[in-house]
Amino acid sequence: MGFSGHLVFARSERPLLEAPMFDDVRREPADVVHEWWPRPGGWQTLQFVHGLWSDDFLSGLVEWTGAPVCVADVSDSSIALVTGLGTAGRRWQAWLNLDNAAALLTEEPEDVDDMILWMDTPEYDEAVGRKRAELDAEVPADAEGAVAWAAAAGMPVTVARRARIEKTLRSRETFVEDLFSTLLDELGFPAATEPSPEPEGAASGR
Repeated sequence: MGFSGHLVFARSERPLLEAPMFDDVRREPADVVHEWWPRPGGWQTLQFVHGLWSDDFLSGLVEWTGAPVCVADVSDSSIALVTGLGTAGRRWQAWLNLDNAAALLTEEPEDVDDMILWMDTPEYDEAVGRKRAELDAEVPADAEGAVAWAAAAGMPVTVARRARIEKTLRSRETFVEDLFSTLLDELGFPAATEPSPEPEGAASGR
């Protein structure tokens, strides 16, 4: 079974978990929050299990950090909706793993009595195909929003790289978390680096 929860990406000189909106999260067991390797420049990613993130946190975190923030709402590692917010209030969204997103977003017709049976019909495949085409048509605008957000974060994107961002938004990965990380790479954020091990005796103050 894959991961379901939220991936929170933001910049701060302090650990993101110190943000006041995470007071309750800090009281949760340690295994419900995972810190990804940081990216240079203070960029951090927190992985919260489902139920810990609130949509209200996004604007609060932008205010606390003074920098753009984005969050990926992940379902079973197969699909994610990424929402970014800049310091000027500009918001953008993009789906990751569009095939899975299309299947999720396809609405069941009113005259269908059994969803499971309908999913085995050509009509279902056609409906999913139409939704997939709709999502694909939105990719250029989604990419443009992501590019503007990255630029506001100090990561200007070249014209050549914009095509790679669109390609990423149309890509498929077994684990959508990997696709989220790739998107951040393509938006120009420095690669994540393994933290240096804490010097021996540092914990005790020696």
